[in-house]
Amino acid sequence: MFSSVLSAAIYGVEAVLVRVEADVSDGLPCFAMVGYVSSQVKEAQDRVRTALRNTNLALPPKRITINLAPADLRKDGSWFDLPVAAAVLGAMGKIPGNSMENTMVAGELGLNGAIQSVSGILPMVLKAKEIGCTKCIIPKGNENEGKVVAGIQIIAVDSLSQFIAFCNMKEPLATEPELQINIETSQADYDVDFADVHGQEAVKRAALIAAAGFHNLLMIGPPGTGKTMIAKRIPTILPMMAQQEQLEVTRIYSVAGLLPEGAALLTRRPFRAPHHTISPQALAGGGRVPQPGEVTLAHRGVLFLDELPEMGKRSMEVLRQPLEEREITVSRLYGTARFPATTMLVGAMNPCACGYYPDLNKCCCTPTSLNSYAGKISQPLLDRLDLCVEVPAISYRDLRKNKESPMNSQQMRQAVEKALDIQKERYRSLDICFNSEITGADLNEFCVLDVGAQKLLEQIFDKMGLSARAYHRILKTARTIADLAGSEVIQKEHLSEAVCYRSPDKNFWRI
Repeated sequence: MFSSVLSAAIYGVEAVLVRVEADVSDGLPCFAMVGYVSSQVKEAQDRVRTALRNTNLALPPKRITINLAPADLRKDGSWFDLPVAAAVLGAMGKIPGNSMENTMVAGELGLNGAIQSVSGILPMVLKAKEIGCTKCIIPKGNENEGKVVAGIQIIAVDSLSQFIAFCNMKEPLATEPELQINIETSQADYDVDFADVHGQEAVKRAALIAAAGFHNLLMIGPPGTGKTMIAKRIPTILPMMAQQEQLEVTRIYSVAGLLPEGAALLTRRPFRAPHHTISPQALAGGGRVPQPGEVTLAHRGVLFLDELPEMGKRSMEVLRQPLEEREITVSRLYGTARFPATTMLVGAMNPCACGYYPDLNKCCCTPTSLNSYAGKISQPLLDRLDLCVEVPAISYRDLRKNKESPMNSQQMRQAVEKALDIQKERYRSLDICFNSEITGADLNEFCVLDVGAQKLLEQIFDKMGLSARAYHRILKTARTIADLAGSEVIQKEHLSEAVCYRSPDKNFWRI
């Protein structure tokens, strides 16, 4: 007897439809699985056999063949356990054949018949809705995650016996009200605030501009000047994620298995701060079956790289593609996966190996070592960093101040949200959210300069030896500064400030 159940495989952050077919026929007793399956999926036969036996449903001594179609698609993951069990039960006549119509199934089986939660449920449910399924049967532990998707019935089960009873309509599951997604309009509470940062008003201004346009930021300064402290507070001034952004981020964390237990939607923008010894594969994503890396885990949020020159050369250079294209393509033997990477890169570094250049009273580095240290960061990577700012040593007077800083997170966030409202209106008909996403073809339309700014830009282009990429990023930064000032046209003072954020690198990189 033949039976078929719908499930899905995960590639990148997308779900691909998989049909689990089962046939129970006369012949030598065996349990065969075909369809280009990994060893992890093949282990499902032992889990299914044992789980059925412990549910008082022993498999008959017949030939059982399982096929996961399409056969040319590599299948990996433990969520095929429940679909395989469902297909076998259907072929044995233990559940009605029509009980699996327009239904997608996913879940991992324990040997006692319990159904364990799995990763990647959100993209599977989204795929099920896309292909016209009316319901999804998923583990109880993934119930909130599945109910994020409106317009499809979510059936959450915690045991194989409960699944069988539901399919036979012997035990109708209690239907809870559909999960109401609450899109918060107020900023989430944070334990940190920019008011904690004494002094460094120029650096906080640079962080404000970076947040208002989602620009990449590089901070250069001696140790102990507050670079890490400032970076950790940037999420406090970023706007709340829209519902689509929340779905994108939650989908990534679901696939990576990093979604908190019982969570529905992630509402805070990600902040990732990997150690500087991170490998290129861990940063960009990879593995035999590609998994998202730190750049993708920071999608729609902040990727903070401290001690940037101490990173491996290959790790730094792997950032080029995602910073430019906002996407990472990972090709492996079993297929190609694409991961989103709309990430705000915040880097921090010392000016030299000892950390005290240009203070010659403290710096003990030779000119050769200075050039060698700065040379660890290539010019193509520098061109992709919109703002570069020096973080000077803080004075004793600023450090001892007891009064609150004139720039706290709430005030800065209000300025950011005001600038973003302008950007939303400007790009309402385009697939653009921030000024940093303006394409080269649209620069002349959206980055209009007044006469003084045009003359200044013409002068500095040759004087600073700008590349075309650096030129474009200066214009995008100037556009954000003008938005913060409420100006429709980029004026000379806006452009001058944007150029100043390209100047500090000239003190450390001899180009």
